[in-house]
Amino acid sequence: MNIKFEEIEKNGFVLTPGRYVGAAEEEDDGEPFDEKMKRLTSLLKEQRIKSANLDKQIAENLKRIGYEI
Repeated sequence: MNIKFEEIEKNGFVLTPGRYVGAAEEEDDGEPFDEKMKRLTSLLKEQRIKSANLDKQIAENLKRIGYEI
């Protein structure tokens, strides 16, 4: 991408990339924001619980072979 000096000057010499590149349009999936956030935060909670259980299991396995963390 080649940006001309005039375009940089027009933007007050701000070099933030967002001023010079576009963002792709995202399709609306039709799911209301509030419902989507509830679904995603619920999924995140489940994944964090699984992660904690796996961390505990890994620590126990390491301890069993002499490498306590």
